[in-house]
Amino acid sequence: MEWKNQTIVVEFFLKGLSGYPRIEILFFVIILIMYVFILLGNGTLILISIVDPHLHKPMYFFLGNLSFLDICFTTTSLPQTLVSFLSERKLISFTFCALQMSLGLALGTTECVLLGMMAFDRYVTICNPLRYPIIMSKNSYVPMATGSWFAGFVNSAIQTGFVEQLPFCRNNVINHFSCEILAVMKLACADISGIEFIMLVSTILFTLMPLLLIVISYSLIIFSILNINSSEGRSKAFSTCSAHLTVVIIFYGTILFMYMKPKSKEILNDLDATDKLISMFYGVIAPILNPLIYSLRNKDVKKAVRYLLNRKFISK
Repeated sequence: MEWKNQTIVVEFFLKGLSGYPRIEILFFVIILIMYVFILLGNGTLILISIVDPHLHKPMYFFLGNLSFLDICFTTTSLPQTLVSFLSERKLISFTFCALQMSLGLALGTTECVLLGMMAFDRYVTICNPLRYPIIMSKNSYVPMATGSWFAGFVNSAIQTGFVEQLPFCRNNVINHFSCEILAVMKLACADISGIEFIMLVSTILFTLMPLLLIVISYSLIIFSILNINSSEGRSKAFSTCSAHLTVVIIFYGTILFMYMKPKSKEILNDLDATDKLISMFYGVIAPILNPLIYSLRNKDVKKAVRYLLNRKFISK
């Protein structure tokens, strides 16, 4: 085959915003500040879910997993992206690129499934409160969270395993900030239709099916809330799931906008840069907003934060 006579790629060039040094410096500062807030905000949620006994419930167990996911997801790409903003040598080895691609896909898939599990938890809380302790016992919610992680890493292992076997021998320029699987696949000098079909099946199973579970759960929740007679009861019921619903809208809204909008083959450079910045929004904005949303909309989290701060001040 023709590609056998060409040089095999051993490293990639991450294009990002190269050619715009002033914009890179601006985004370095913005993304660095956001990354610090992600670590502090999500780290605080993990800490209070562990130390505060009032938060030893399924909902906050899932929330702790979500916060840990957000920290890990952003850490797989942001530190390397920050370094590339300040470096003229924007190269990444094939091995590190594969690792970054694998972890990013695994954690992203896990978050999709986990949000579906959290929606089911909210459904049981609102629609079947008397049986909630039985249905959402520790023997249920721990395997649900574990299964989310397992599904994420199995999906990642299958997809990245196929991508790593592809021959990369022509172009080594990844038109992205990091090794995103779709951007890497475009560089292969082989037929990728089979892998694209696997990715389609994976998207249906691990992205759209959890979304379907979320839609069904919230349809039943809304129907149940509307049947509550008092406005105070409806308001209280909705407040128990408003934070999760907001997180779902931000997370899935960004995914749907990124991957399901029509692609034109005559893409202008400005539009291409916009796509990459939207990807950055997906990778940074959702994790930074999650702690804020749960802190502002959840009384138990507010109390736990005050409790943690009071303990620190008293100990001093």
